Amino acid sequence: MSKQSKSDTKGLNRLLGIDKAIHEPARLMIIATLSVVESADFIFLMNQTGLTQGNLSFHLSRLEESGYVAIKKKFIGKRPQTMLSITDKGHRTLKEYLNTMKDIVDSFVDS
Repeated sequence: MSKQSKSDTKGLNRLLGIDKAIHEPARLMIIATLSVVESADFIFLMNQTGLTQGNLSFHLSRLEESGYVAIKKKFIGKRPQTMLSITDKGHRTLKEYLNTMKDIVDSFVDS
């Protein structure tokens, strides 16, 4: 078994600081999808992510609680519509997350 270099340990330690609110794969899919559109309705996001209605609702609630996603409900005629968008905080957090993950991967590649 080989010894880990200090850069490997540093990379592993950085994993501990990852924002778990977006590190979860379903939430990362949601926030990544919302980061490339101005806004999306619930059905579009459900189709894009492949999540069930209940699963998507659960993960959107967590992202909204973290301040990463804005949820607006309205009616078009008599039909309800849920519109979703990423917040500025969500954009910043996603960018920080991606930079951190890149740095971690690079620390293993460079060692």
